[in-house]
Amino acid sequence: CILLEKMEPYKSRSLTYSQELTKTKTQYNTISLLRLASILLFLILGYYYLQESRMLLLGLSISFLIAFFLLMRWHSKLQFQIKMGEALRSINTNEREYVENNKLPFENGEEFIDFQHPYAYDLDVFGNHSLFQNYNRTATYIGKKTLAQQCVRLLPNEEIIRNQEAVKELADKLDWRQEFLALAKISQDTKPAYESLLKWSKSNSTPLSKGTVWISILSPVLFLGAAVAYWITSNVVYLNVLSFIFIFNLGFLGRFMKRIQLEIAHSSNIDTIISHYGLLLQKIEKEDFKAEKLIQLQKQLMYQNEKASVHLKQLASLFSSMDTIQNLITGVAFNGTFLFNLHIFKALIVWKNQHAQVLENWLVVMGEFEMLNSLANVSYNNPDFVFPDLNTNYEISFSNLSHPLLAKKSRVGNDIDFQPQSFMILTGSNMSGKSTFLRSLGINMVLTGMGGVVCATQANVHPMPVLVSMRLADSLSDSESYFFAEIKRLKQIMDELDHQPAFVLLDEILRGTNSDDKRNGTIEVIKKVIAKKALGAIATHDIEVCLTTNEYPETLVNKCFEVEIRNNDLHFDFVLRDGICKNKSATFLMKKMGVI
Repeated sequence: CILLEKMEPYKSRSLTYSQELTKTKTQYNTISLLRLASILLFLILGYYYLQESRMLLLGLSISFLIAFFLLMRWHSKLQFQIKMGEALRSINTNEREYVENNKLPFENGEEFIDFQHPYAYDLDVFGNHSLFQNYNRTATYIGKKTLAQQCVRLLPNEEIIRNQEAVKELADKLDWRQEFLALAKISQDTKPAYESLLKWSKSNSTPLSKGTVWISILSPVLFLGAAVAYWITSNVVYLNVLSFIFIFNLGFLGRFMKRIQLEIAHSSNIDTIISHYGLLLQKIEKEDFKAEKLIQLQKQLMYQNEKASVHLKQLASLFSSMDTIQNLITGVAFNGTFLFNLHIFKALIVWKNQHAQVLENWLVVMGEFEMLNSLANVSYNNPDFVFPDLNTNYEISFSNLSHPLLAKKSRVGNDIDFQPQSFMILTGSNMSGKSTFLRSLGINMVLTGMGGVVCATQANVHPMPVLVSMRLADSLSDSESYFFAEIKRLKQIMDELDHQPAFVLLDEILRGTNSDDKRNGTIEVIKKVIAKKALGAIATHDIEVCLTTNEYPETLVNKCFEVEIRNNDLHFDFVLRDGICKNKSATFLMKKMGVI
């Protein structure tokens, strides 16, 4: 029932946007034909006017030229609507496929994989079928980067609460979220475009000297004056003056060509990207928000009594105007007469010097909204998930806890409470669910620290750093074995616990040594971890390790997953139980498969 409820909005929206898109494309094609007809009629009527000198023909010719430009604007508007419609249809189709079939047409963030991070690799935060790929609803580079950074850091409690409030509000703003994402999609933003803009804003640009500014003003004025004088008097002297000023202007501009080329280097199509950034910020500026964090982010988009989108529109216009220097004909004509590109260059420098400090912050705001929208989308798609209550008493408890990336029909929830005992020794046969349960604990702790919903029906959590040793990779380039990598990770965990308590998850540690050494080492690790006030769990196959709870009954507790043999087959119910695992599956499974 919940699945159908989640699918219905996406299904109906996808259909609606498809129908609207068909209508818009029909209009677009009609306007294209009318635009072609208007320019042809302008040329034909203009030709006959030159032949017959009839004012009616001139008037009609000019009318069709005006119509052509009006149709051009309408054509551009429809083109934008088509892009938005295609993006919105794609968004809803993707969400429907994701909810219905678990398809993942979203970027997986593999470039953010960090094998040394305390939990990112072990908990599958990045990569194929990762937390990031399931949650990612960003389309700009700064949005993707912000979401990735939020996945690997813990926020203070106050900031978590502010994020929760923001996510709750955005979850209900389905139209706004999808339109924001659609605008981000059509921007076709890339990391190089984002970085080139920031590089430009941070590069040092010395303002033009006062003498240069005066010449840039006087020379075009003199050119215009000489042109008017020649038009009135037809005196050849003024024509010579025009020629001299034209050549002087080109020579004067040549002194600044190197600086201009450096200023606009690597800025191909950057005006388009900036325009789309402006549209995204405008979308934020116009919305009425209630959550404290959203209002605060929105307020950061005001600068010098003007909205950030207006400033970016000005910058996009300047970069677009600077493109004329790349064209030989327009470059010579515009600069020989009015030093056009020198004025644009001056305006770019002024804009940069006035806005360099706030430009990056505007983009950070944009990225924050994309990150929050991604978390809000998860909340909207999973109305059965909850926002955890927070505490500062080292209390952690979940009701009906499961892994958020598992299909709802296959999820088995478990209740877990880390008080009074703060650390769990978990046993169970292979495939019984130990590792999945540990990952469920870890990933929901991470989501808590981000301000997102967790896969549980109730949660009370003290947000803590998450430290994990579950799945490490051999480092062949460093001649590092799995065993040594694991020792290094355990050392990293102990060092972190020296600074502050944390939530620790360990899965079958010390696999690369003999059984006695492994058992003794595991017991000592448990003793040291609990001595450092850590909360968490360790999974083990060694029953003797479980006897450690007899020494520390107030801190350690045994939990297990059992397996049953029914009708000559293994049956796993993935239900967490008290005590030590009693049933074993390895011998039975090997006999059944003919291994032994």
